[in-house]
Amino acid sequence: MTTKRDNFSSRAAVIMAMAGSAIGLGNIWRFPYMVGEYGGAAFILVFILCSFLLSFPIFLSEAVIGRKTHANAIGAMKQLAPNGGWKVLGYLSVITPTIILSYYSIVGGWSIEYFFKSFSLNFGEFRPSGWTPLLFNTIFLALSSVIVGLGVKAGIEKFNKISIPLLFVLIVLIMIYSLNMPGAGKGVEYLIKPDFSKLTGRTFAFALGQSFYSMSLGMGIVITYSSYIHKDENLVASGVGTVLAALLFSILAGFAIMPAVFSAGIAPSSGPGLVYQTLPHVFSGMGEASPIVGTAVAVLFFFSVIVAAMTSSISLIEVGVAYLVEEKGLKRNIACVVVFLVAWILGLASVFSIDLFGKVDAFSSNFLLTAGVLLVVLFVGWKMGKEDVRAELTNQGSVNNKLFGIFYFLVRYIAPITVLVIFISNLVL
Repeated sequence: MTTKRDNFSSRAAVIMAMAGSAIGLGNIWRFPYMVGEYGGAAFILVFILCSFLLSFPIFLSEAVIGRKTHANAIGAMKQLAPNGGWKVLGYLSVITPTIILSYYSIVGGWSIEYFFKSFSLNFGEFRPSGWTPLLFNTIFLALSSVIVGLGVKAGIEKFNKISIPLLFVLIVLIMIYSLNMPGAGKGVEYLIKPDFSKLTGRTFAFALGQSFYSMSLGMGIVITYSSYIHKDENLVASGVGTVLAALLFSILAGFAIMPAVFSAGIAPSSGPGLVYQTLPHVFSGMGEASPIVGTAVAVLFFFSVIVAAMTSSISLIEVGVAYLVEEKGLKRNIACVVVFLVAWILGLASVFSIDLFGKVDAFSSNFLLTAGVLLVVLFVGWKMGKEDVRAELTNQGSVNNKLFGIFYFLVRYIAPITVLVIFISNLVL
């Protein structure tokens, strides 16, 4: 089915959109508690290593698929491998983000709830499940769907151009305050002094999974967003900008939150609720010194968390919407409603059980994402023709020629072996 497709307007727009999908709750909410549970500074070093040596070439692999076909994830595989079993990659790339959206939106709902609580600095006990979280989850999903309904340029691109710079400013302000809290030094030490005795197979597995999560790999997002990139855009340059932005924001979030965790006397391994247990302590401390300042910063921060959550949620929604519009012929607004309903229904179990929430999160990041990534690198490295990959990555030989050999070696040999080992490790550890 032929559908007129929108495109991002510039490289800055591409990076903002890609970074928006990466810079979200995966960085503010998930990265700090993963650091806390799996080894502190040692986890961060493995995370950075995975991001450059594995996630970056995998990102480019997904970008090659998306821009070459200018189609949604399922449509892309229909073009590139119409007669093979590779269509499973396309379907997995649509199913996975919908499952992630079903529980990710719950965390977005927590952020909306805490935004309203910020006006009084009366946060109360963190209650991650129940009818109130369901209400705010519904509001969050609805707002995200409205943005996607506006389209690629008018909705996704404009939203990210405003939100990403705002997020960096706000996270730096929170970091400065957090670093000056009593006892914050222990948190800083936890982040910069690696204890290599804590390195285990689980550390490597979860660091790689977090790297995939932070860069939106294996979700169909990079394939879908790359399909909106012009043919003359430099994919490597856009990818570098995305990776650096995601890494920087993750580190800033760690330094904004972990010192406050130690200052509050909270265990860094507190799990998914870590941010929502820690930051109220920060803002209450501000409020004791100056109620106006404490309230203002709390309101701005949780507003920024909502925005961060939405930059990622809209990319998760867009994957399914692109498929429904291009393959099923639905209007964009109707497609948004369908994705909203599916994610909302799937999330009902998680919104009433924090234990199930954690299991769905772990299954998504350690199995679904890993499986999707493995299929991507096998497809680009072994199924697609080498010259087709080269032509797309180098813009028909005009850029990135010297880097192609390194990229192709990593994607063809190193990435499949490493990802397969991690995937198997997740099954047995």
